[in-house]
Amino acid sequence: MTTQLVIWTQFSLCVALIGLAGVRLIRYGDALAALTGLSRSWIGLILIATVTSLPELVTGLSAVTVAASPDMAVGDALGSCIFNLAILAGVDVLHRRQSIYAVASRALVLPAGFGVILLSSAALVLLLGRQGVLPDIAYVSWGSVAIVLLYATAMRTLYLAERRDAPSPVAMAPANLGFKQALTGYVVAAAVIVAAGVWLPLIGVELAARMGWSNSFVGSLFVAFATSVPELATTWAAVRMGAIDMAFANLLGSNLFNVLILALDDMALRSGSLYAQVSPMHAVSAMSATLMSGTVVVALVYRPASRVWHIGSWVSLALLALYLLNAALLYLHGH
Repeated sequence: MTTQLVIWTQFSLCVALIGLAGVRLIRYGDALAALTGLSRSWIGLILIATVTSLPELVTGLSAVTVAASPDMAVGDALGSCIFNLAILAGVDVLHRRQSIYAVASRALVLPAGFGVILLSSAALVLLLGRQGVLPDIAYVSWGSVAIVLLYATAMRTLYLAERRDAPSPVAMAPANLGFKQALTGYVVAAAVIVAAGVWLPLIGVELAARMGWSNSFVGSLFVAFATSVPELATTWAAVRMGAIDMAFANLLGSNLFNVLILALDDMALRSGSLYAQVSPMHAVSAMSATLMSGTVVVALVYRPASRVWHIGSWVSLALLALYLLNAALLYLHGH
């Protein structure tokens, strides 16, 4: 068996582990939320979005501490944001009954808008950090402090909006699943994701070396795809249940948390500011994700119902075009 085949086999195994554990994590996390009386929208935006972003968190921390690859960490976080929004477009194409943008709640404009703010802030921090403009507090960039404050503001605002608006329906816990069983399953699934997340960036670095690709390219596409498998599985499951708002909230909330991961990765990197040590191409990914988030904001307000060439909404086609454009730019830069 060739070395390249071994690496690709390991990568596929990692994807499978994260995907299977991610689905179980959502099942038990949803049960825990139901048992504690949380609303469905809050489950999607906070609980599900946070736990499905666990692979990105573990992978990013592992990339900067174990694999010594800041580019892999940043590429994974921002690439996952882009992939999450591409998932939204794919779901709209596959959901043949009607456009998902026409039935989604307008209240989702709020997390989508915060996504625009956080992602554009990340792009600015990456550009200024590369130029050495941002000062550090010890080894942590001021940019990371700004991202943490913006994330906290977003969560506080979303919480207040949730309390102000009419409560969403509460999720129903499975009849045969108690709190202790749900908690045990949740912890086991999370442990599998943590283990696979630690392993993933090491495989990514080896894959980049064997294929002659840059770490930023591998992190933004392949590793980002692997760590977004839980979002892919849970979003499609939510759509099949008819929970369109939960699907949107999961992806939009995951993107907010992914930007926060950049700050956490910077705090874990002891050799200086993360943003000064990575490729400037990551700013392109951040801006691509910003444009895609802005497109979702327009869609949630305009609510397009028609399909272009019977394929999908013009919004979904625009999202897919931006995803492919970003992938092409990263690939060309990687070579």
